[in-house]
Amino acid sequence: MAEEQQTRLEKLETLKKAGINPYPSGVAIHREIAEIRKLKEGEVTAVGKIISLRSHGKSTFLDLKDEFGQIQIYFKIDEIGEENYKNLDLLDAGDYLEVTGTLFTTHMGELTVLGKTYKLLSKTLLPLPDKWYGLKDTEIRYRKRFLDLIINEKAKENLMTRSKIITALRSFMDSHGFMELETPILQPLHGGAAAKPFKTQYNILDQEMYLRIAPELYLKRLVVGGFEKVYEIGKNFRNEGLSHMHNPEFTMMEFYWAYQNYVGLMEFTEELISHLVQEIKGSLKIEYQGQEIDFNPPFKRISFSGLIKEDSGIDIYAYPEFEDLKKEVEAKNIELNFKEITTWPKLVDELYKKMVRPKIIQPTFLIDYPIVLKPLAKAKADNPEIAENFQFVVGGGIELINAYNEQNDPVQQEKMLRDQMELKKKGYEEGENVDENFIEALKYGLPPTAGWGMGIERLAMILTDQYSIKEVIPFPTLKNLK
Repeated sequence: MAEEQQTRLEKLETLKKAGINPYPSGVAIHREIAEIRKLKEGEVTAVGKIISLRSHGKSTFLDLKDEFGQIQIYFKIDEIGEENYKNLDLLDAGDYLEVTGTLFTTHMGELTVLGKTYKLLSKTLLPLPDKWYGLKDTEIRYRKRFLDLIINEKAKENLMTRSKIITALRSFMDSHGFMELETPILQPLHGGAAAKPFKTQYNILDQEMYLRIAPELYLKRLVVGGFEKVYEIGKNFRNEGLSHMHNPEFTMMEFYWAYQNYVGLMEFTEELISHLVQEIKGSLKIEYQGQEIDFNPPFKRISFSGLIKEDSGIDIYAYPEFEDLKKEVEAKNIELNFKEITTWPKLVDELYKKMVRPKIIQPTFLIDYPIVLKPLAKAKADNPEIAENFQFVVGGGIELINAYNEQNDPVQQEKMLRDQMELKKKGYEEGENVDENFIEALKYGLPPTAGWGMGIERLAMILTDQYSIKEVIPFPTLKNLK
């Protein structure tokens, strides 16, 4: 690598001495290569990265690639002149080039540009890794994503699909009468999800701040303010462990819909998800990690506690105290890490993750969670222990969507949040805080409202058939190298 870099630095100096600017600003009017490939003849100008060069005496072939296509360029010494042809020796794979010439088809049937003039646009000082052997280590791929995208077409396709998903989501929401508004990422108090926050310091105010874990409480303030159908697509930050389905920085879409309920949101979800899958994949039946998933609605609806009982043999409501439920879990020989589990809601959640979640392949609504797991949700009128909610799970346990009827009783909401504070004292770090400003907003009146949140990366994982969330994040979070 060092020897190659030195060679390229020497070529850089030779270019400068010859009066050739290796990093010019101006670029000629040109066509995208994909557009050029639709033509059969005529003069064209193309720009892109040199992928390979092949010299044969007085003729040179190179492959030029831009974002959406690749084309062969053919230079002849008697077409471009002896000096220009000699300067081709100063080019390398990876350099950016502008070429003007005429189209023709070789006797091998390959569309080619016969170069008349060329211009170096950017000289590279490091060689590209070998396409097949040079960038296999996934850790290196993520750390040097710029290289990964150059030589790994699938990596690029994954990010393009992610972009299409976000575009399609916005189009769908806008067409259904929703308005997109932004809420603060830097917040004086975190809330809206069961998660640990990242802390920071606002020096001028000498005030501790948090990166948001969810936009929920602010979006509901907007509903209080009169926005009846509001959504946001933006970054959330959760100070949690890394896994194939978790990155501390991720993108979510949340929306809030006044005068709607969670049952209506299940129908809306079926419409939205089936639309997105059809739009991106061209079919409602797709393959994810070797399993066929059918997104034809309606989707299955199953009780959360009923599924736990079916898969573990434990009725969680028969053991409302932590120690009693712990003894029953141990009696069933279910291995959980009780060093980190000290509260009933945490135990129920871990029991679900261990026994239930990995088995859910087809699109499924898990409904009727314990209200203690959904402290911002409204409880069922006929059973105050059960939340009016659903979680949408698919693909072997990918929790894609969380939704519920929003608690709009300020007295009850404050009680639930204070109960959460007590659980936090017992070790439930993901518990909610009491946000006095939010409670005050509720006292001015929140209409009956249903809320909904979905992780963009997890949907992208499914629609690109990727096991790891890092494959659909342009620059995933990684441990610093020492």
